[in-house]
Amino acid sequence: MKIILIIVLVALVAMVVVSLVRGIIAFLQSTKMDLESGDERVQEMQLRQNRAMTSRIKYQAAAVGIAMLLLALAS
Repeated sequence: MKIILIIVLVALVAMVVVSLVRGIIAFLQSTKMDLESGDERVQEMQLRQNRAMTSRIKYQAAAVGIAMLLLALAS
């Protein structure tokens, strides 16, 4: 049981890193000129950033839950 939880925890941590990197890439792609022009591309990038960061928070919450479960099983 613990092995499965550890594997799930590692997978969740990897998903956190991937979603964080995707959010940072979307953030870097929106330049100052894009923000000043206010075109449709800016809204798309902001939505992409929001989705990536929201998924990161979900994966982090799940990872914390699994870590707490592992700690509860260890004692």
